[in-house]
Amino acid sequence: MVHQLPTGAKDLLPLDVAQKCWIESRIQQVFQSWGYQRIITPTVEHLRSLTAGGAVDPESVIQIHSNSIDILGLRPEFTASIARAYAARLGQNVATCPQRLYYNANVFRRRANNSSEESFQAGVELLGASGLIADGEILMLLAASLERVELPDWQIILGDARLTGALLGLLPEQYRSKVRQCLASLDRIALLEMNLPADVKSYALEIIDLRGKPKDVLSRLANSVWTSGLTGEINYLKSLIDLWESTGIACSDRLILDLSFLQTFDYYTGIVFEVACNHYVVAQGGRYDRLLGMYHPQNFSYPSIGFCLNLEDLQQALQSQLPQSLPPTSCLVVAKTVEAMQAAFAYAAKLRKESPHEAIELELEIRDEAQVRDHARSRGIAKIAWVNDGVSLETL
Repeated sequence: MVHQLPTGAKDLLPLDVAQKCWIESRIQQVFQSWGYQRIITPTVEHLRSLTAGGAVDPESVIQIHSNSIDILGLRPEFTASIARAYAARLGQNVATCPQRLYYNANVFRRRANNSSEESFQAGVELLGASGLIADGEILMLLAASLERVELPDWQIILGDARLTGALLGLLPEQYRSKVRQCLASLDRIALLEMNLPADVKSYALEIIDLRGKPKDVLSRLANSVWTSGLTGEINYLKSLIDLWESTGIACSDRLILDLSFLQTFDYYTGIVFEVACNHYVVAQGGRYDRLLGMYHPQNFSYPSIGFCLNLEDLQQALQSQLPQSLPPTSCLVVAKTVEAMQAAFAYAAKLRKESPHEAIELELEIRDEAQVRDHARSRGIAKIAWVNDGVSLETL
């Protein structure tokens, strides 16, 4: 019988793990340097908790049968779990707000073809904070994380769910839903073919074309005859972009403003963004000011914002920069006789204590010296410690 993994599951072999750790260690250093602390949430949650915010389709959750009447599921993302964990804790005293939290673990999703998929994410949630500085912090932290792993040619596509919602709200009510669907699917052709009054279609096409360099997009928006009542929303976005360009953390051309960027579900309440790099979407996030209220006993919510990095896509985009081989063992300790075994163990322990970051291996057989040397060379081991009455070091 051939034993195989379920479709969507994967084994990470040592080189895969080394590359994954290379990325994770650098990202976590950045998170921690900005004051974020790690949180670990359960892999299994109540299905109703995972889907309460509206961003997770119950059909995408891998469900687990249990003896209780409640349906359980494997987490498909982290934001819902963190919102559940902190909704009732925030606001208990001054020190609890804001909360800066980060995570790094696996998530599970059911695909459209009913197979399962396991993947890895790292991300942050800034709970109990709103306004320009909080939004700016998340964008700058995301940029700093991407720079830390030396990701090339990345761009943040930035939208604003509040502003785009307000732009859609200027349409006659009977057309809003259809135009919103076209925006969410970036379907300009469907919008062109839609039976709309000429002025409504012209305005809808204006919205879907609001993409490009931030200042150009904002200029077009400010000059539109439709947007005179949206000065506050437009000025806020302009201030956020000015803040981004003033920091020097990343080049200004890393940012693309796209006010047609919209989700099909009503989840985000402010800025929304994703990071594209060489056909990979390596990160996404946004502001969700209503989510924590879904989990609070009195439905009291706290403004929050966060992002997640998709580690597999990031690993693919970074492939040329990642380690392509595992570090070799520094020294092979060999007992030349059965009587020398204890001394070999003791010498290996001494080396590990003196050089805790180097790998020290023990030869597991008593065999011919030429065979030991061939074995060491095949493993890339440059030094052998022969242990008998004493220790003799040999460099290959």
